Amino acid sequence: MDQDVELRHLRYFVAVAEELHFGRAAERLHLSQPPLSQQIRSLESILGYTLFIRTSRSVKLTAAGEAYLERARRTLRNVQRDIEETRSIGQGEVGSLHIGFVGSAVLTTLPAIFRAYRNAYPRVHLHLHESFTADVMQGLENRTLDAGILRDGDAVKTLHVTTLFSEPYVAVLPTSHPCAHQKTISPGSLRDDPFVYYPRTAGARAFEKPLTLFEEHGFRPRIVQEASHWLTILSLVGAGLGVSVAPACVERIAVPGVVCIPFRSAKIVSNIELARTVGDTRPIVEHFAQIATSAPRLRRPKPFPQT
Repeated sequence: MDQDVELRHLRYFVAVAEELHFGRAAERLHLSQPPLSQQIRSLESILGYTLFIRTSRSVKLTAAGEAYLERARRTLRNVQRDIEETRSIGQGEVGSLHIGFVGSAVLTTLPAIFRAYRNAYPRVHLHLHESFTADVMQGLENRTLDAGILRDGDAVKTLHVTTLFSEPYVAVLPTSHPCAHQKTISPGSLRDDPFVYYPRTAGARAFEKPLTLFEEHGFRPRIVQEASHWLTILSLVGAGLGVSVAPACVERIAVPGVVCIPFRSAKIVSNIELARTVGDTRPIVEHFAQIATSAPRLRRPKPFPQT
């Protein structure tokens, strides 16, 4: 019955080949010399070739031994590399991580979170996918995403959601609006204004939550135009198509002809959230969650200077 070459055979062979002395090799391997000699003879028997020329004074490699030494070293290096990579993958230090995020989150501390994660785990290939809250949640449910950054996501039993930070809403007005020069504004002041707003398909809760600011004042905004991105919404407001309501981070987008004014005495806030699939305990996801949840809380953003 044929025997297989084992890793111990290779380690023993390399030690003898490098020392060219069975006694020193045995000491290096923490073995006695007889078992080492026996294992080398076993390896030669398996291969069918003599690897060493032994005399009472010296040990030399045969031509077959010279050729096999290079291959044995390569095999041992590859095995060690595979062990290290497997450990790294198991520890979440290597691999691919797909993160979905809402576009407005990049106006907050999210870029700092991505930077901190990349610095901590440079061997992880970070794939970032910008989308709407509803689409990010769908990606988590169908497992095309590993984690998601949401804005006011809907409650779903299959997802574990953690609030990373909260921010107030602001009124987005054209500079020609009668309230544009006020330091704060009541939601009721916008009762008769047309609104430019994002679509419900972006996320039901994200759509409805800001509107409750106005419902508390007895009206629901009249939406005359929808747009999917905040830069578009602000540009349309600046063009005079209406007003809007936005999370405070939108102040950081510099659009001529537009002002963002805090709502007076408003208690409703917008939440940026980390979402993961329930039961997903992979270290690569856990590490991202640890960094995201330890990020500094959001402060009221300062607008980018207009040029």
